Amino acid sequence: MSPMTSLLGALGLLALAFALISFLVQLFSGLALRIDELYWSLGNLVVGLVLIGIAVGTGLEGLRERMSSGEARRAGKYGTSAILSTVLLVALLAGLAFLSTRYHTRFDWTEASTHSITSQTQKVLDGLDRDVQITALYASVAAPPVRDFLQRFEFASDRVKVEFVDPQAQPGRLRDLGIDTSRLEGGVLHVDIGGESVQVSDVSEAELTNAIVKLTRLDQKKVYFLEGHNERRIEGDGAEDGEGFAFAKEALENENYVVESLLLAARGEVPEDANVVVLAGPTRPLHESEHQALQRWVDGGGAVLVLIDPRARTDLAGEFAQWGVDVGDDVVLDRLQGLFGRPATPFAASYGAHPITAELREASLFHVARSVTVPAGSPFETIVSTGEESWGERDLDRFYGEGEAELGADDLPGPVSVAVAGEVRPDGVAPAEGDSPARMVVFGDADFASNQLINEFQNRDLFVNSVNWLLGDVEAISVRPGQARASRIQLSSEQFMQIRYLSLFVLPELIAAFGVYAWWSRRRAPGR
Repeated sequence: MSPMTSLLGALGLLALAFALISFLVQLFSGLALRIDELYWSLGNLVVGLVLIGIAVGTGLEGLRERMSSGEARRAGKYGTSAILSTVLLVALLAGLAFLSTRYHTRFDWTEASTHSITSQTQKVLDGLDRDVQITALYASVAAPPVRDFLQRFEFASDRVKVEFVDPQAQPGRLRDLGIDTSRLEGGVLHVDIGGESVQVSDVSEAELTNAIVKLTRLDQKKVYFLEGHNERRIEGDGAEDGEGFAFAKEALENENYVVESLLLAARGEVPEDANVVVLAGPTRPLHESEHQALQRWVDGGGAVLVLIDPRARTDLAGEFAQWGVDVGDDVVLDRLQGLFGRPATPFAASYGAHPITAELREASLFHVARSVTVPAGSPFETIVSTGEESWGERDLDRFYGEGEAELGADDLPGPVSVAVAGEVRPDGVAPAEGDSPARMVVFGDADFASNQLINEFQNRDLFVNSVNWLLGDVEAISVRPGQARASRIQLSSEQFMQIRYLSLFVLPELIAAFGVYAWWSRRRAPGR
């Protein structure tokens, strides 16, 4: 029998088997039959029949002799080899286990890196010039999960020292640390840097990092949210609603910023202690005195964050034109990359090369946003854009009145810019060397930072990073700690079908074919 006969026969049987399997899977899957998958089944059928025909025609006599021969010697030889390989593998694993007690590292293969500290926390730890002493006051039964959490900080920096104390076994330590026993329900972390200390009861990366920042950052910067023009509320009535900004305020306070409301018409000027002024979704015009005060703030090198929704009845067009920003009278729609197929709630995953977005990897989510573009010669640059299939719908009467929209000749084709950032001088051009430029970020949507959406995808990071950059806190710009969640990937229907096709048919058959080839190669080896 020819050496190739057994290989051809085995491959032929394999092809026939996958032809039958793939056809049955397509037939009973409940999905529409696809031409490319049917071609795969028919191709396997033809190839299988041809290979088996060749094998039978060229090696019938040899096949009969092969089937009557014994295989005891080969089985014994390979059985001994398998035993020796197993023993060697066990010895290798034992050696690795021993080495792991002397040398260690950490791996985190979760999609959201849930079990690792974020780059923001790493930056804080890298900037430490004094040791951080963390005393974990937990009963022994509650200590293991806290110990695992704190090991991430110990591994990330030699400056972090951790000690566990059982309050019941060592009550004297409570007096030494000045901790009230009434605060020990469930346990507490005592964080000390240079004699200054704070207590953290919520064991989370955000809370612990915030505590370290509070002990290391001596100055507190202040962010003012303008009010009086139907802006989103950060406190009081409506702040806790879905459209409110209570969560946005909390996110900034976690960065150790002081956040307050500002009725500019009553003050007459932006307060001297202000570092950033935020216009969070105004829908009514500003008073003339407010326009002038805001312009003086910009002329003096102040920082401004503007979040403005479509059809907002404001009178900021003059400011936008002077600053060098085009705010479109449109609504950004995307039928392909909209949340649950809703075009007016598009994902935006195209980020510019800017410090605000440099570390963002996932999409941000917007809701009823308008375009914000950069005209020629503007000192601004686009930092967030929607997908290629999106567009800026300018027939707003039809969109709001009839709920219909189509990309037309007058519309803005995608990708559509929905956020810009830049530094400008009072005359609206890029700052010259030595000047104190004003910093500005303009978003065509306020909903992305509302209570309803700020914790979705990368919205919180995008909002807080924008304020960080406006404040000059470049080292604080990063990705905040995420919540544990199942790994996920967003696929179109076509991508899903391609992965299904590869995983069910192509890859398994390739693996099986390599297995057949390995079996055939071993049979042909000398002495077998």
